[in-house]
Amino acid sequence: MTFSICVHEEYVDADGETHDRFGVAVTTRLPGVGVLCPFASENGAVATQSFTNVELGRKGVEYIDDGLAVEDALEALLNADEGRTQRQLHGVDAEGTFAFSGDDCHGWYGHVEGENYTVAGNLLTGESVVEATAAAYEEGDREEPLAKRLIGALSAGSAEGGDRRTDLEVQSAALVVETTEERAPEPYYDDLRVDASRTPIADLRETYEAAKEGYEAAIRKYHGG
Repeated sequence: MTFSICVHEEYVDADGETHDRFGVAVTTRLPGVGVLCPFASENGAVATQSFTNVELGRKGVEYIDDGLAVEDALEALLNADEGRTQRQLHGVDAEGTFAFSGDDCHGWYGHVEGENYTVAGNLLTGESVVEATAAAYEEGDREEPLAKRLIGALSAGSAEGGDRRTDLEVQSAALVVETTEERAPEPYYDDLRVDASRTPIADLRETYEAAKEGYEAAIRKYHGG
């Protein structure tokens, strides 16, 4: 019912210090995906979907925060989950990636792992959806904010057909970005949700643009930026 992308990037801030950032974005042909699937912290990002078990995402990030490698954390959770054959679970940390698609997910389903990113989906029109999502992320301009590039990746997957259940008009999309860099205030555009819409990715992009504009205005007014 979903396709999503998790990414890890290392970058240098304006002061020349190196940081890690993690992002996850997801869309589906059901409402409220933002409370179910995307999870991130300054140590990793996880997406849980396909007969979603929310605890896999919550605990996955908690385990990563406690120091477990993403592969060990997510595999341990799946091993304890009686419904694992119906799950998709994927994510990244600073050192690696992990992706799993159970044999009882509904087709088309599958995933790809790239350098520091993962993409997975189920109930899609075909494999090209996850391939297009991955390609759009890889080809994105690294000078642009990660949140914007994640929306672009979702848009590319949707353009390839996305979720195949065209009879379901009410859809949703969400993104979360976290970083080891301390920012005051935190950018408003790094945690966004469109809970019920017929055009969720377009609405997520519009929400991002408005949030970014609002953030920049607040910086200028209150922080002298």
